Amino acid sequence: MAAISTFEGKTGNNLIDALRPRERERLVSHLHPWAGEVGRTLQTPGTRVEWAYFPIGSAMASYRVTFGDGREVETALIGREGAVGGIVSRGHLPAFALAVVLFGGTFARIALGDLEDLKAQEPTIDSLFNRYADCLLAQVFQASACNAAHTIQQRAARWLVAASERTGSDELTLTQDQLAGLLGVGRSYTTRVIGRFKAEGVVDTQRGRLTVLDHDHLAKMACACNEVVRGHFDMVLKGVYPEP
Repeated sequence: MAAISTFEGKTGNNLIDALRPRERERLVSHLHPWAGEVGRTLQTPGTRVEWAYFPIGSAMASYRVTFGDGREVETALIGREGAVGGIVSRGHLPAFALAVVLFGGTFARIALGDLEDLKAQEPTIDSLFNRYADCLLAQVFQASACNAAHTIQQRAARWLVAASERTGSDELTLTQDQLAGLLGVGRSYTTRVIGRFKAEGVVDTQRGRLTVLDHDHLAKMACACNEVVRGHFDMVLKGVYPEP
C-alpha cells in the first residue's frame, strides 16, 4: 500500500504538519491513504478502535451520538485540524461515538498499534496528540453549551462557518435535512433559518449543495462559539485550527 503523499514536506492535515520535520517524517512513513466516501463509517459504538484517521484537505468527519429511535446528533466536526479514533488512548478500547465521513476525500490512516509504538518512542508525537485531545474536549464542551444556550439560527450559522473554514471551501455538499439532523432539530426549523440566510444574501442553495456567499455576514449571525474554540486551539496548538 502506498504511503501518504506530501508536498514540500506537508500532508494537508494541520495536526500532522504541526510536528517538526523529523517527527513528521516518522509519522508519515506509517500513514496510508484511505478513500473516504460520504457516509462511510470510521468507527462504530462498542466496537474496538483499530485505526486513527486524519482528514486531508477538504475531507471532514463527524462524531455522532446515536439514540434508540435511530436519530444521530452530531457532537463534533473533525477536519484538517484534527483526527478521529484512538489518538490518546493506551491499548485497544471500544468506541463510544459513531464516526462517519461527512465530506468525502482522502484520509490518512494509521493502525493503532503503530501509533502507540510511535507515541512511546517519540515524546513530541505523544505530546501533540495529548494537546489535541484537550482541544477536542474543549470543542465538545463548547458545543454542548451552545446547544443549550443559543438559537437554532446562531447554531446553524456557527456550523456552516465552521464547516466552510475546515474544508477551505464555500461550497458544502449538504442538504437541509442533513443539517437539521446534525443539529438535532426538525427540518421545518432549518428551512426557516436557511430561508432567512438566503433572503439576507449570505447563502444560496442548490440540490444537495449549500454555498456560503458572504462569510463575514454569516459569522456575525453566528454565536461566538467558533471563536472560543479557535482561541483555545491557538493557546494549545497555535496554527492548527484553520484560518477563515
